[in-house]
Amino acid sequence: MQQEYQKYYVPAQSPWPIVGAVALFLIAIGAGNLVIEVSHGEDGYGKYLLMAGIVALLVMLVGWFKNQIDESMSGLYSDQLGRSYRQGMSWFIFSEIMFFGAFFGALFYARVVSVPWLGGASNNAMTNEVLWPAFEAAWPLLTTPAGTETQQMGAAGLPAINTVILLLSSVTLHFAHVGLEKNKRKQLAVLLGITILLGSTFLALQVEEYVHAYQELGLTLQSGVYGNTFFMLTGFHGMHVTLGTIILIVLFFRVLKGHFTAHNHFAFQAGSWYWHFVDVVWVMLYMFVYVL
Repeated sequence: MQQEYQKYYVPAQSPWPIVGAVALFLIAIGAGNLVIEVSHGEDGYGKYLLMAGIVALLVMLVGWFKNQIDESMSGLYSDQLGRSYRQGMSWFIFSEIMFFGAFFGALFYARVVSVPWLGGASNNAMTNEVLWPAFEAAWPLLTTPAGTETQQMGAAGLPAINTVILLLSSVTLHFAHVGLEKNKRKQLAVLLGITILLGSTFLALQVEEYVHAYQELGLTLQSGVYGNTFFMLTGFHGMHVTLGTIILIVLFFRVLKGHFTAHNHFAFQAGSWYWHFVDVVWVMLYMFVYVL
């Protein structure tokens, strides 16, 4: 008996991976130069590179999403390809876990190893004598060697509100997914729209939190290791929330056009996985950066 094989669609060469790589390169170089220019009060080309990178990234997302949607709606995908997509998305999320794991590891090392060691822990009883005056081995470090003083960002207020918002967004997205599986299109569209509003609200409140940190707490990227780890973790997480919100907006318009069925909706499932992952990272971030 002859074995039957499923078709496996292999797309033609695409320009979007290289466009995305160039976009991320411009964003990295532009953001790095912008931070340096702001800290020195200079007006350079950093902001222009950053804006160019963001525009290129948006162009890449629009183009790549369009190609994927056209391929899917043309019936080019098979069950076997769907399994490959699920494996690919699983590995992508795993890589993101490693990405944030490195930053949480840096935070752990600074708090648990470096700061106590500099304060004379273990066999370094003389270390604190060569540091700046009045050095205290405590976390967070609110005074830098240059004498810059700052304040800690508290766990209450905006961070707590944002935590509730993201947790609610996971709930609304879950029940939107349930609506899709039960072919309740109105429930799907309404709850997905609410999820997008919650994600956008989170980003708006994070901007307000950053303004509060800079203007009222003196918490900036020049605030030593505490300021660096704070903005590194919350900033990268904010970038992931931004990307997740863009993905949900694309899914929302696809839902309005009648895309997805109860048995064929991997794109929606992948976006849901990504959003829940981002929410879990925020809960950990809130605990280790704001609370503990």
